[in-house]
Amino acid sequence: MSHEDDSFFERERDRLSREITSGFEELLSSTNVLNRKLEEVLGMSKEYTTIASLWHTFYRLMQNSGQDSPSSEERHPGLPGTGGHIVAGN
Repeated sequence: MSHEDDSFFERERDRLSREITSGFEELLSSTNVLNRKLEEVLGMSKEYTTIASLWHTFYRLMQNSGQDSPSSEERHPGLPGTGGHIVAGN
């Protein structure tokens, strides 16, 4: 009877070990997928930072280029549809 109990115990131990091993393999796979996704997100955020920096530089360049000349309102009275356009009356 002891031999049957040991046998049952060993079978259950092996079954549980396989189940645990399978769970760890699934966990490892899911962690790897998560890691790849996080790397993609970080890479994209770095790309957006570069683009934002470029646009900020462009904005500052345009802002500084307008300081030496007449104000933008004097040069361009406004664009239609923006609320800054004034229609000249006759």
